[in-house]
Amino acid sequence: MKTATDELLSVATALSIRSWLLALGRGLMSLLFIWSGITQLLHPGATTQYFASVHVPAPPLALWLSIAVHVLGGIALLVGIRTRAVAALLALFTLGTAFGVHLAAGDAGNLLHFYKNLAIAGGLLYIVVHGAGGVSIER
Repeated sequence: MKTATDELLSVATALSIRSWLLALGRGLMSLLFIWSGITQLLHPGATTQYFASVHVPAPPLALWLSIAVHVLGGIALLVGIRTRAVAALLALFTLGTAFGVHLAAGDAGNLLHFYKNLAIAGGLLYIVVHGAGGVSIER
């Protein structure tokens, strides 16, 4: 028979595991944004040319905005600063990229990126709903 103490330990363990899994999910999601931002920062010319080729307005300005959103948003998500707001911003940014860049008619390669961005936005919406969890700066 379980005692009240055993039950409390079981609940505490479950909450601890939940907190670490939320942190792991945030970390995995943030790495995608941080890596992309660093890649854009290391290759600004190529990134600007790509932005121009997919008709992103003002490619040089869009480059620096994209780098800031990717790197700063990714770091904030990783450490858990204003997590819900950052996840919402990144979800909107990701959906904008999906529909504005990756939904080109007849381009199967870009269609894969479109669906990938939808999945990423879905994961970010989970973060918006559930928050950072116990393992974060904002707790």
